[in-house]
Amino acid sequence: MKRALITGITGQDGSYLAELLLQQGYEVHGLVRRVALEDPAHRLSRIAHVLDRVKLHPASLENFPSLFNVINQIAPDELYHLAAQSFVSYSFDDAFSTFHTNIDGTHFVLESVKQAAPECRVYFAASSEMFGHAQEVPQNEKTPFHPRSPYGISKVTGYDLSRNYREAYDMFVCSGILFNHESPRRGYEFVTRKITSHVARIKHGLARELPLGNLDARRDWGYAADYVRAMHLMLQQDRPDDYVIATGETHSVREFCELAFRIADLNYEDHVVIRDELYRPSEVHLLLGDASKAKAALGWQPTCKFEQLVRMMVEHDLENLGA
Repeated sequence: MKRALITGITGQDGSYLAELLLQQGYEVHGLVRRVALEDPAHRLSRIAHVLDRVKLHPASLENFPSLFNVINQIAPDELYHLAAQSFVSYSFDDAFSTFHTNIDGTHFVLESVKQAAPECRVYFAASSEMFGHAQEVPQNEKTPFHPRSPYGISKVTGYDLSRNYREAYDMFVCSGILFNHESPRRGYEFVTRKITSHVARIKHGLARELPLGNLDARRDWGYAADYVRAMHLMLQQDRPDDYVIATGETHSVREFCELAFRIADLNYEDHVVIRDELYRPSEVHLLLGDASKAKAALGWQPTCKFEQLVRMMVEHDLENLGA
């Protein structure tokens, strides 16, 4: 039985990945902050349905000894490094902690594997935010990076660290350059879940307005459960490599709003209010991924279309709030 360790197991991606690996017959371990174990009802809600089948280990990305001890104890066959400060707006507010968590944390994970479990295969969660002000559309594995946020910068550094450990120490390390991926488990601070949760609140008479920033920003949105399949496939290959994971379609925040409100028989123009303070200091206007390499090498394809994804999220929030 293969052993897998997931950092960030309590997040959207971690919860879907844990489900997938359990279905594949893995022994699944998760890295969590100690505070999560002290407040399981809130902090472990996404994995509540699999808690009896996974083993959680308290540790901190900012603490090398705690990471090393867990990895040394488990000796995983595969490690999926998903944990990060991943909300772009927060990274502008506190770049120092974003860099500390995302860069040092990735370095500590890689070095712990190198020392304690050198045969372990490692997945690093890179991001389309690394492309930022992209020089070409669509973006693929050869597109130069031009990050436009502290978060994007931290992910470029993590990507380079991962590549360097692969090349310098002959470790099996893959980076998945994942474009935006959403689901009903998305955090409420992210724009997609902010929209769908507000749609539900407005529909139920609990709110009247949805404050947003740039409605014209365009993103390549996919379904998170599809994207964790790609993570797993990367670590099953004969050689480590890096892959763009995307749908190949781009839609604006305005389109997302229009569709989400329409699903609830509402007009977004009656409720969306633009707030200048919600604009990014430096905007990423257009992200569109080319996943041709992943499709050819991994046999990966997205299964969920944009309209299906938005409907899934809206209907979940409507039902959840109604209940």
